Amino acid sequence: MINSKPITTPIETGTKLSKYEEGDDVDPSYFKSLVGSLRYLTCTRPNILFSIGLVIRFVEPPITTHLKVAKRVLRYLKGTRDDYGLFYSSSKEFKVEGYCDSDWTGDTNDRKSTSGYVFFIGNTAFTWSSKKQPIVTLSTCEAEYIVAASCVCHAVWLRNLLKTIGILQDDPTLMHRLHFKEGGNSS
Repeated sequence: MINSKPITTPIETGTKLSKYEEGDDVDPSYFKSLVGSLRYLTCTRPNILFSIGLVIRFVEPPITTHLKVAKRVLRYLKGTRDDYGLFYSSSKEFKVEGYCDSDWTGDTNDRKSTSGYVFFIGNTAFTWSSKKQPIVTLSTCEAEYIVAASCVCHAVWLRNLLKTIGILQDDPTLMHRLHFKEGGNSS
């Protein structure tokens, strides 16, 4: 991986993995170690959470396709190590702002969607999540409502947490719903 070419995205647009794919087996211990290390990195690099959440579903039994996706994340980290991460400033601004999105029927095995959100306090990502929704949704709209409801619940929890430590939120919490087109552009 030292001589690998850096890339600018952690996962290719439209990547679909399936437990029914055929391919050469990969050493499970190596794969689990790699994916576990990448999972640990999500504590400081939330931008890889979706990719890792996708590949971690295939730790038993891993094949070369799954390893290729995990190694792509490593190449992405190499290419963006100086550009991304959590940066804390000395700003006294504690305004909470949230962003959420979902991928409707993104899991090819069970057709469940993945929800994701990130909350910023000031200009720093403070808390984030990416996980499969518990039900199969019948439309993009339904998948978006589920992620929006989850995001609102987390916003309420976060506002209460800040209130507990003496940081009051006078303004409403802004929440943005992201929507990415196939080319990776936000609309």
